[in-house]
Amino acid sequence: MIKKINLATLLFTSSAILSLAVAIPVVAQTSKNSELGFTRYVDDLKKQALQKGFSQGLIDTSFAKVKYHKKAVKADRNQPEKVETLETYLPKRVPDWKVERAQQMMAKYHDELSLVGKQFGVQPRFIVALWGLESNFGKITGNYNVVSALTTLAYDGRREKFFKSQLWDALTILQQGHIKNEDMKGSWAGAMGHNQFMPSSFLAYAADGDGDGKKDIWNNTSDVFASIANYLKSVGWDDDLTWGRQVKLPAAFDYKLAIPQNTGGRSKWLKHWTRTEMTLQDWQAAGVRKFNGGDLPNVDIKAALVFPDGESGRAYLAYDNYKSLMHWNLSYYFVTSVGHLADRIKFSGQK
Repeated sequence: MIKKINLATLLFTSSAILSLAVAIPVVAQTSKNSELGFTRYVDDLKKQALQKGFSQGLIDTSFAKVKYHKKAVKADRNQPEKVETLETYLPKRVPDWKVERAQQMMAKYHDELSLVGKQFGVQPRFIVALWGLESNFGKITGNYNVVSALTTLAYDGRREKFFKSQLWDALTILQQGHIKNEDMKGSWAGAMGHNQFMPSSFLAYAADGDGDGKKDIWNNTSDVFASIANYLKSVGWDDDLTWGRQVKLPAAFDYKLAIPQNTGGRSKWLKHWTRTEMTLQDWQAAGVRKFNGGDLPNVDIKAALVFPDGESGRAYLAYDNYKSLMHWNLSYYFVTSVGHLADRIKFSGQK
């Protein structure tokens, strides 16, 4: 028997189902981005931190004032695209005033830099160049609480695994007593101190420059200089070499001899380096010359050829120290700016 269905009941039932279908994703989305969702996420992080062996006291103190930073999420999702060339980038990154300031810092911290340079085997001008480009010699270090920023970005979920790992490292730094939570400030991404180390880089490379038992890259220039130098030395820096040089190419140059502009990551970039590097004599034979047209130095050094702006832009012969700078920041533009600032720093007695 076919039963009659009341039209009003059918309409009510359909509306209810439709409303439920629409409401479900809205509720899920709201909880993820709501204050309640963030609070629950932080509570779960605290439980995980306790399981990892961090003390309850440290956890309570570290997360006491954690908050959701919308600006950090926006910055992470909307990082600027590359819209310029070295011709426009370098004048902004290495202006005359920054060169003058770098020279002043070289003079002010001459004795300290000289000792660090000899201890780690890193030319002081490169230490100062990195210091100047990362934080304007300690003036721009970020004002985000690092635990709060990392928690925000982990909660956002786009790179949760990475930022949670950095968060555990940040708690380790606090546990080791190098800095207090309220003084542990950094960028929206959690990069810390004068040299803008991520927590993982801090644990791997930060150094105690003055022997006080702490590695304070937020306030102590001795620790800042030693940490920069230790990083470079740990990734293969050689103070008998510079970073590279801009060169001229012959008209019929074979561009297959160079590293491609886009290689798809550090490991592939290093493979291309190994495949293409040659001695300076070989580059000379291939028609490569100094930028002023002169012959390349007659020394037994290998180098690779890079084009930060592609084949139509500047060409650089890059020495092994270039690889160390690319380990710091895998960016042709950043490395070129460090090299150019270091080259423009002139201080007697320094290599």
